[in-house]
Amino acid sequence: MTVESTAARKPRRSGAKRSTSARSTKKQSAEPELVQLLTPEGERVEHPDYAIDPTPDELRGLYRDMVLTRRFDAEATTLQRQGELGLWASLLGQEAAQIGSGRALHDDDYVFPTYREHGVAWCRGVDPTNLLGMFRGVNHGGWDPNSNNFHLYTIVIGSQTLHATGYAMGVAKDGADSAVLAYFGDGASSQGDVAESFTYSAVYNAPVVFFCQNNQWAISEPTEKQTRVPLYQRAQGYGFPGVRVDGNDVLACLAVTKAALERARTGQGPMLVEAFTYRMGAHTTSDDPTRYRSSEERELWETKDPILRLRTLLTNEKLADDAFFDALEQESDALAKRVREAVRSMPDPDDMALFEHTYADGHALVDEERAQFAAYQASFETAEEGI
Repeated sequence: MTVESTAARKPRRSGAKRSTSARSTKKQSAEPELVQLLTPEGERVEHPDYAIDPTPDELRGLYRDMVLTRRFDAEATTLQRQGELGLWASLLGQEAAQIGSGRALHDDDYVFPTYREHGVAWCRGVDPTNLLGMFRGVNHGGWDPNSNNFHLYTIVIGSQTLHATGYAMGVAKDGADSAVLAYFGDGASSQGDVAESFTYSAVYNAPVVFFCQNNQWAISEPTEKQTRVPLYQRAQGYGFPGVRVDGNDVLACLAVTKAALERARTGQGPMLVEAFTYRMGAHTTSDDPTRYRSSEERELWETKDPILRLRTLLTNEKLADDAFFDALEQESDALAKRVREAVRSMPDPDDMALFEHTYADGHALVDEERAQFAAYQASFETAEEGI
């Protein structure tokens, strides 16, 4: 290539950059409105498509769920920092998205989570201490998925959407009156597994709701590097509807998810819900978010705190008094103490348990690996006897 031809291309490259910037500006100015029923200032608002009228007891219950979930999450983070857990993925800031959607479920609905849905696990009746076994390295999950219709945490990014779609297709063939709820993050939306799930669920009209918690960051990659349009609009290309909801508004998340699940139960197929929220903490305890995002960004989202806005509503409407908040604080302390004691008293697993619960039946390769590992462990005992 000659110098002249290289120089001749420069204006086009510069023009391409200006065009990209212009498209970005246009996209930002055309940002869709959120479905919102409770403003950051704690005021109730209405939406033409999604209505909900919770009782005072239900409002206090949602507040309690979020407070206890946040306290448990904070305790787990502290335990990891103290060396009691190998890793922890915090949900700080995403309590409304999880509690709102979790409380929309029926008992016979089935949930497929990622590894951060501690609030949804709470709603499904999974004991918080059972969530910590895997992160301490003493088990592969800690609970029976069929006891609460809450699948084990999935570490592989996006694969749970395939599991959810397959399960939902089975539900439809069985003629069951239930729905499936699959959780994933904005980063997972770029995975092929999610795209395949969208395709199959649409073609087979599966009763599944895809709930994307868009917390703005896929580890250190911002959402604008994941998509050029709002995530919920991706559903259009697959032939089913999508909606964006204020992920810090527990009432909106409850109303939208409830409507989406009912739509699925009545044979109208899948739906994508994008909960627009923010990850207040690190991706996991091995991450340092200060290296890739500004403190000003976090401070802005702190003004949209999901717990604070519901507390403001409860206080302003005189639906909760100091006695309620004080009792809840004591309950939070008791939960934290129980979690600490449970984690520190978890027994070490049997060395050979690593090979259990991998296949329903026996497997020749697993048997061979088990025998090799047993011989390896026995070699240390022989060496110690010879000393």
